[in-house]
Amino acid sequence: MTAQALPNVAEDARPDLVEEMARVRGLLEASLDGQQAPHVRRIGRSTLLLDNFADRLGLSEFERDVLLLAAAVELDSEIAGLVARLHRSDDPRASFALAFGVLAEPHWDAMLPQRPLRRWGIVTLGPGTTLATRPIVLDEDALHAITGLDSATGAPSGLSCSPLTDVELTVAQQQLAEEIAHTVAAVGGRVLVRLDGDDVEARIGVAARLAAMLDLRPLVVRGQGLPIGGDGLLRAATLIDREVLVHDRLPVLPSTELAALLNCAVVVVLDDSFDGHSVDPLPAGRSLLARTVDVPGTTEQLGIWQASLPDNAPDDVKAVAAELGQHYRLTARTIANVVGEWAAIGGSVDELRRLTRERARVNLGVLAERIDPRVAWDDLVLPEGQCMLLRDLVRQVRHRAQVYEQWGFAAKGDRGLSVTALFAGDSGTGKTMAAEVIAGELGLDLYRIDLSAVVSKYIGETEKNLRQLFDAAEASGAVLLFDEADALFGRRSDVKDSHDRYANLEVAYLLQRMETYRGLAILTTNLRGNVDRAFMRRLRFVVQFPFPDLSLRERIWRQVFPAGTPTDGLDPSALARMQVSGGSIRAIALGAAFAAADAGTPVLPQHVLYSARVEYAKAERILTDSETALIGGAR
Repeated sequence: MTAQALPNVAEDARPDLVEEMARVRGLLEASLDGQQAPHVRRIGRSTLLLDNFADRLGLSEFERDVLLLAAAVELDSEIAGLVARLHRSDDPRASFALAFGVLAEPHWDAMLPQRPLRRWGIVTLGPGTTLATRPIVLDEDALHAITGLDSATGAPSGLSCSPLTDVELTVAQQQLAEEIAHTVAAVGGRVLVRLDGDDVEARIGVAARLAAMLDLRPLVVRGQGLPIGGDGLLRAATLIDREVLVHDRLPVLPSTELAALLNCAVVVVLDDSFDGHSVDPLPAGRSLLARTVDVPGTTEQLGIWQASLPDNAPDDVKAVAAELGQHYRLTARTIANVVGEWAAIGGSVDELRRLTRERARVNLGVLAERIDPRVAWDDLVLPEGQCMLLRDLVRQVRHRAQVYEQWGFAAKGDRGLSVTALFAGDSGTGKTMAAEVIAGELGLDLYRIDLSAVVSKYIGETEKNLRQLFDAAEASGAVLLFDEADALFGRRSDVKDSHDRYANLEVAYLLQRMETYRGLAILTTNLRGNVDRAFMRRLRFVVQFPFPDLSLRERIWRQVFPAGTPTDGLDPSALARMQVSGGSIRAIALGAAFAAADAGTPVLPQHVLYSARVEYAKAERILTDSETALIGGAR
């Protein structure tokens, strides 16, 4: 194309670039005619993007004109034709040999890999017979930079970068970014800022605010597609360093391995796996500044919930939103998305609970099984004292943020703030059902922990699994149920060998973790005496589930059959004379229902009798004659 066909660029740069390209054309035409190159005085360096690019990357006058020549070939077809004629070939690309013969102040080391043109990847050399005659290939990003076509938020074409979206930061997160900026300025020199924490989105937001305070623009490099080691990683580091120099960028990187290769002053790393105590990934002279970006605290979450709700939201919705702010640890964007979806569907209070629970839900893999609570208080048959304790537990979980945060108990220290319960009693007395009732009442997910997957023979793995479980409960508001947890929470033993020592370390870690845990964890055991006394002291609630007496068994029998199950001739008061737990009553009722379905009749006493004999046989017991007579019917 001709200079007049130059694509639109920044208006203040285009006339200067056109004039400079005209100077290059004159030099090429003079060389083609065998004349001395015309003495065309260069324009001033203050307004030309090319000069800004050259100055920042340390190009000499000759190297700057080599870059101009390579760009002119790309932008002006007439200049490309002149170069081809000078080369006596069809290849319009310039070469160092041509530049040495045409441009002023040539120096041979300009084509060395250590010099800026090749070191920064501004140009590469195509195939050829000699170094000087190999064609110069101009980097596309460099061309865009000197023409003003590069985007204000663009990124090098050789890197996989994320577009920066607006992230609403809380007041605490904004203050954190400001504190980091002041610290970076005070430390000086080369600094690596490492950001970790649960709020991944806010980490990028903090990095963006930090960049703004340092008068830089963030360059967020994604880990996907990033070269691993070798020349590829060095190439990526070169591109990033060039972006920093030319466009005043702040690199936000996924790994310290890449950060260690950079020469720029400030680097932000979002690498959760980095060991902050190790300086091995850091080059000499770079300081480490580590900060944690957590999700908003309870008080801030309450404010975010209230601000996100419509102004005309009913009072009951506002009350539920305040409760959700106490249970879950969500980012500001997640809360806004939940409220937006809820408002769009015109949902109820229950819908708001459901949407929040699903957004906060975590995947614990093989460590736990999620249980959907389907029972309520009416389904739980216990003595009044136990029911009062369970309702008190619900109240403390529901209002923990108000007491801890707003009323100041948390300011006195984290220890003793956990809400943890031990349910003790024989199998089938309602411990697991009670956990379901509590989770359902609070509108939270319930996870039953698979102890076979948690407890590991490998040193440190059990603690790692427990940490994952507790962190998930705090983040998602889930209730953790350690069912039949005697093996994990049992008494610590005297140290006789290394196995005892590490087993005791697991118990000690669990004790420490429980002291600072703010979610709800429920432990169940068949034998209360098996639980370590140190655990008992740290448990907020200890609920003993008794074997049901006659009156409780009668209540269980009266409600064990669903309303849709046909029955005939069953006497709950007589059936209650069987000495079985609530779990066994349910098993007997279920077995009787299947027997009746197979017979094509309602559930009759003989079906209950048959199922009771099966259940008794599992426990190696035999129905007495009196119990058989009470059930009646079959012989």
